[in-house]
Amino acid sequence: MTNSLSILTVPAFDDNYLWVIHDGKHAAVVDPGDAVPILKTLEAHQLTLSAILLTHHHSDHIGAVPALLQHFNVPVYGPANDGIQAVSHRLAEGDLVHIPEMNLALQVIAVPGHTLGHIAYFASVQHWLFSGDTLFAGGCGRVFEGTPAQMLSSLDKLAALPDDTAVYCAHEYTLSNLRFAKEVEPDNPAIAERLLREQRKRDEGIPTVPGQIGLEKRSNPFLRSREPAVIARLLSAGKISARADAQDEASTFAALREWKNNYR
Repeated sequence: MTNSLSILTVPAFDDNYLWVIHDGKHAAVVDPGDAVPILKTLEAHQLTLSAILLTHHHSDHIGAVPALLQHFNVPVYGPANDGIQAVSHRLAEGDLVHIPEMNLALQVIAVPGHTLGHIAYFASVQHWLFSGDTLFAGGCGRVFEGTPAQMLSSLDKLAALPDDTAVYCAHEYTLSNLRFAKEVEPDNPAIAERLLREQRKRDEGIPTVPGQIGLEKRSNPFLRSREPAVIARLLSAGKISARADAQDEASTFAALREWKNNYR
């Protein structure tokens, strides 16, 4: 009988989170940027690696793959068109990943923007989302390769998931994101409450991730770029110049993302 699945949080580098999904015996690792903490975690919990899951090509998400493959002969799942040579199972929108050792099923969601080929994984049974660098707690990734319109569309897909979906993003950027969110919507009580709550977690050394989709929709400005209060703030701050700009959803989103890029 298969054990219920759990997720281990593996910190890496300065602010990355690597995720280990396991059933007490077998494991799948999401976006392994650093092999050392992954191998230590597998050993400490007596887990055998069954699969590697990648969201996009940046080195802090894939750097450990060669070392892990030296220890485990496992499939490497990843985006079909994001330039990752190690991927053995190339994935696109609508594909389903099934890891039989763990009875784990993951739906693939194409979320271009941060990179052109970026994908996310949604476990529909458990309501888990592994969003890579597309959706963060309180924020979103920079638009490096795609367009603001693509990123907005990608975030819309993720926002349409059930509100209780846990968002396992790849970085501890939450406090910085929420400080910006408060700048954008100073009168939003959900942001103020969340900022206090997440600050307490960080003060105690506790990760702020995962959040939930419903919480993101209430407090994440990048899921709220169409809200009248957000548009009004962009206008008053001079980030968009006219009401006509406010009618263009992609331009409004782009202005919001550019503001965050330069926000300190």
